[in-house]
Amino acid sequence: MYMWLLLWGVLAACAPAATPTPTAVPTQPPPTSTSVPSPTPVPPSPTPAPTVETAAVPAKPPTYTYEIIHSYPHDPAAFTQGLVYVDGVLYEGTGLEGRSSIRKTALETGEVLQKRDLHPEYFGEGITVWQDRLIQITWKSQVGFVYDLASFEPLDDFQYPGEGWGLTHDGEQLIMSDGTNEIRFLDPETLTENGRIQVFDQTTPVVRLNELEYVNGEIWANVWQTNTIARIDPASGQVVGWIDLTGLLGATSSTQPVDVLNGIAYDAAGDRLFVTGKLWPTLFEIKLVQEPSS
Repeated sequence: MYMWLLLWGVLAACAPAATPTPTAVPTQPPPTSTSVPSPTPVPPSPTPAPTVETAAVPAKPPTYTYEIIHSYPHDPAAFTQGLVYVDGVLYEGTGLEGRSSIRKTALETGEVLQKRDLHPEYFGEGITVWQDRLIQITWKSQVGFVYDLASFEPLDDFQYPGEGWGLTHDGEQLIMSDGTNEIRFLDPETLTENGRIQVFDQTTPVVRLNELEYVNGEIWANVWQTNTIARIDPASGQVVGWIDLTGLLGATSSTQPVDVLNGIAYDAAGDRLFVTGKLWPTLFEIKLVQEPSS
């Protein structure tokens, strides 16, 4: 028995060792490519608001000359500050202390049909006709006057700051110049200011705006001490045209000294434009002619 056990142990010791079953290693999935997220879009910077340096400069306004259609007599003693054409006659405001007046004149003959003098302390300036009233401003007195159009009897007066130069209206509000590059808008009933614009030729301020007239949606202004009229866009204040009246009153047309061009009146029904000047003996009906190069 002992021998049998011994023999079995020897055989067991000589038997080849069993190959161990390998432990399975879990298969790892192949690495997936990691997607790099697209960068978050950055919105473009907002376009900066235009400044004086970056804003578009308006185009150069055209220039017009003139053709004389007709000449009419004008009182050479009238220092013309305001001129209006209404219902076949001219209304005129004149200046100078002690010589200022409002007057109604016949277009064809220049005859003064009606006249009212201002008190000598006032230097009369622009006038306009609003409904059944004539409104007049003065130079440095900071006061304006309202008259009955038919009788020229005073109805009221009103105050404003600064100087008064030209006056007109657009059918809704009065329009007033004060010698600067600003134009004021006044309520025609209360005669209080309700807005202003500044007048520029492209980027250059246009100063010394004087007698005014409203013509086909534009404000026309004599520029004091020049032979020019500025045509102004009432919304933007930009000059949209220049009228050059150089040579209109010839050197031989007057027997006495004259002053500067001043006075614009427009006959809307007849599409006629009238101009004159301070102490001029003639009032002209003219037609505009655009210069080919402008």
